[in-house]
Amino acid sequence: MSTIDRLLEHNASYATGFAQGRLASAPAGRVAVVSCMDARLRIDAMLGLSEGDAHVIRNAGGIVTDDVIRSLTLSQRLLGTREVMLIQHTDCGLTDLEDAEVADTIERDTGVRPPFALGAFPDLEANLRLSIGRVTASPFLPHRDAVRGFVYEVGTGRLREVS
Repeated sequence: MSTIDRLLEHNASYATGFAQGRLASAPAGRVAVVSCMDARLRIDAMLGLSEGDAHVIRNAGGIVTDDVIRSLTLSQRLLGTREVMLIQHTDCGLTDLEDAEVADTIERDTGVRPPFALGAFPDLEANLRLSIGRVTASPFLPHRDAVRGFVYEVGTGRLREVS
C-alpha cells in the first residue's frame, strides 16, 4: 500500500466523525502562522491550535516569499487576521545548502535552471529577521504591528523569540 493510500484510509476514518463543517473560513484566533514545511514541525500540536483557529502557511524554510505575502494579504484583507507569527527552526536543511550549487544540479539533471530562488541561508536568526522585515515592509498588509518571529528548537520542542 502506498503512503497516499494509507493517508486516504485515515481520511475516511477522520471524515466519519467529522463535526467541524460549519466553521467560518476566517480564523477564530485572527492569526496567520508562517512556518517551514519540515515534517518535524507539527504546528497545530506545538501551538495548541484546533481546526479553525489560524491560517498556517508553509514552505521550505518558512521564508517570507512573494507568495507568502500574497497569502498573508488575502488572510488579512479578506479573512480578518491581525497577527503574524513566523516560525523557522534549528537543523533546517536550507542552512547547509548553496542556492547556486543546487540550481546547477537541477539544471544538469533537467536542462532547465530553476527560475526561483531556493532560499538557502547560512544564519537562521538573520534569515528570520529578514522574513520579519519583509512582512513589516509590505505595503499590501494593513496589519504589520503584530509580527513576531520564533526559532523552533527541534531537539526540545520549544519556541525561542527572535527580535
